[in-house]
Amino acid sequence: MNLFADIRSLVTASLDALVAEGALPAGLDFANVAVEPPRDAAHGDMATNAAMVLAKPAGAKPRDIADALSAKLAADDRIASADVAGPGFLNLRLEPGVWAALVEGVLADPEYGTSDMGQGQKVNVEYVSANPTGPLHVGHTRGAVFGDALASLLAYAGHDVTREYYINDGGAQVDVLARSVYLRYLEAHGQEVAFEDGTYPGDYLIEVGEALKAKVGDAFVGKGEQFWLEDVRDFATDAMLDLIRADLKALGVEMDVFFSEKSLYGTGRIEAAIEDLRGKGLIYKGTLEPPKGKLPEDWEPREQTLFKSTDYGDDVDRPIMKSDGAWTYFAPDIAYHYDKVTRGFDQLIDVFGADHGGYVKRMKAAVAALSDNKVPLDIKLTQLVKLYKNGEPFKMSKRAGTFVTLRDVVDEVGPDVTRFIMLTRKNDAPLDFDFDKALEQSKDNPVFYVQYANARVHSVLRKAADMGVEPGKPSLTDEAEIKVAQKLAEWPRLVEIAARTHEPHRIAFYLYELASEFHALWNKGNDHPELRFLAESDTQATAAKIALPKAVSVVISAGLGILGVTPLEEMR
Repeated sequence: MNLFADIRSLVTASLDALVAEGALPAGLDFANVAVEPPRDAAHGDMATNAAMVLAKPAGAKPRDIADALSAKLAADDRIASADVAGPGFLNLRLEPGVWAALVEGVLADPEYGTSDMGQGQKVNVEYVSANPTGPLHVGHTRGAVFGDALASLLAYAGHDVTREYYINDGGAQVDVLARSVYLRYLEAHGQEVAFEDGTYPGDYLIEVGEALKAKVGDAFVGKGEQFWLEDVRDFATDAMLDLIRADLKALGVEMDVFFSEKSLYGTGRIEAAIEDLRGKGLIYKGTLEPPKGKLPEDWEPREQTLFKSTDYGDDVDRPIMKSDGAWTYFAPDIAYHYDKVTRGFDQLIDVFGADHGGYVKRMKAAVAALSDNKVPLDIKLTQLVKLYKNGEPFKMSKRAGTFVTLRDVVDEVGPDVTRFIMLTRKNDAPLDFDFDKALEQSKDNPVFYVQYANARVHSVLRKAADMGVEPGKPSLTDEAEIKVAQKLAEWPRLVEIAARTHEPHRIAFYLYELASEFHALWNKGNDHPELRFLAESDTQATAAKIALPKAVSVVISAGLGILGVTPLEEMR
């Protein structure tokens, strides 16, 4: 059920009728005809741009089309009025019975708001993908929440979604991790150690060093790096991945796939990806122009193996192999995305931190080349999070050594609050996370305000159940009730817009707006007894009144489910 889609179908059917009558020419494209909420609610319940977008191709004045369309629409039982405004916009008011029928439809359809827009397309959403060198920090937290909510949103809108974590275990950082764990291992044997610059001094490696001691005893003590580096690297990486998985689970995030960068090396997979590009004439030997601005002291022109990424919209061609024959960081990333393309995904989405902004064009170019422009790649950047507590910046974690961890945040406010607050800003906008406000019980705290609305509904439903009353045929008589129903009607449309734009924060915004309308109705009932949901002496009236709040809870629960937040039935 999608009321906006239904009314749009009515508009296009009316336009078809005008074509059949000769009032409009044949062959018009209705793709850009929209039905949406009006910018000013005082103008009506819905508005359509049909006359405006069809005027030029129809060779007619927008106002003339709007007048003809208005007459057609007004004949439908659902339309109370169809008024032409300005140069040709059409504002629609719906009959009151439409809103009661909508509420009834929400209660009858457990899948209300879901969509088949995705048509089962296979989408890979890669997110978090932190180096396996320590616990996840607050920046990873935002990326994890955003990526997970986006994956849920796309699945809700009819896509076949795979959640994926790319383990960056093929670079020098895992060697540094191994050396850091080795120091903790020596420490576990009673030796004094010093953490040099570039190593990881966080306390989280103490347990890993002790676990390594428990496994191998003193076999590595006093031995050269060549005897232990590979074994310790594998042991430490596994330990860090266990820690990362536990952190993600605490946040309510579970991945479908963990893909190891290391699996690309020595297996021919990097070479296969590069050969695919070479076969398309996109790999060549060349010398890049010097970087703009002040040149680095060690810069010198040298021949490299380059990917012709400028053919696909990049600013410059990108090195894939260094002059000494070693792969650049870009080469395994190309191979990883080649693997995703060959796995048959119809669309790829990467969630990166803001510091990866310079990587966007080259990665898009690579995927476009590898897939022959058949598989789109959308890269979403998540901006920084600033943490505050008691009006002051939140201090770093002693356990992590240098940063605030995901666990620090979840331990302070819980996973539900963490997830909702992380989605109260668009992903590419900076976010201030105030622990005090996140736990505040007020309208200024969006997660509390939404959860409170759901808890109020369930309080009403429990009391109604004690009276032996279940939701019945809805009765909406007041403007405040209609406003709640109108907001419910927006849910399916909002889901499709958010899924199409890859913007799960729209769900959080919508839930706050729905909760606001519901709380406004509740408060109005304090002054107007006829608007209260429970009438002890009239079970029939109660059954009719509680249908609307029940529908509100259906949508709030669905929306919070997309965000990965548990809907509360009572506040404690």
